[in-house]
Amino acid sequence: MPVTAIYPGSFDPITKGHVDVITRASRLFDHIIMAVAANPQKDTLFEPLKRVQLIRESLGPLTNVTVESFEGLTAEFAKQHGATVIIRGLRAISDFEFEFQMSQMNKTLYPELETIFVMANLEYTFLSSSMVKEVAVLGGDVSPLVPKTVQTALKQIKKQ
Repeated sequence: MPVTAIYPGSFDPITKGHVDVITRASRLFDHIIMAVAANPQKDTLFEPLKRVQLIRESLGPLTNVTVESFEGLTAEFAKQHGATVIIRGLRAISDFEFEFQMSQMNKTLYPELETIFVMANLEYTFLSSSMVKEVAVLGGDVSPLVPKTVQTALKQIKKQ
């Protein structure tokens, strides 16, 4: 039976760490939906549709991965799409407590939903979208941290 998973997040912006997690997870599941959270209360650099576009451009040949934006509960999004797995990346032990709590809440809301943790590759354990945004806004070089398409988009924002 085919397994659909979701990889939820704000991805503002997508980093090479996210791309690494989704690339490795794509070998484990039949279909993965990158679920881009569109939370109106969250202050984001890129609008949801721009984040979806940047992700699609960053994923290259991953044919079993699709990208959609959503509002509301992750568990509801998963249920609506027939997903039974949530993929979450972990960079350090400090990420685990929050992610564990979220996985338990999602399981309470949708009992068929399992959370799979994918450890970040060592080279990305320090990397976060927040850090990338800060470095980019302050004029630093983020080219080793983000896909080329994101680097270009960040430079365009900086010029505005």
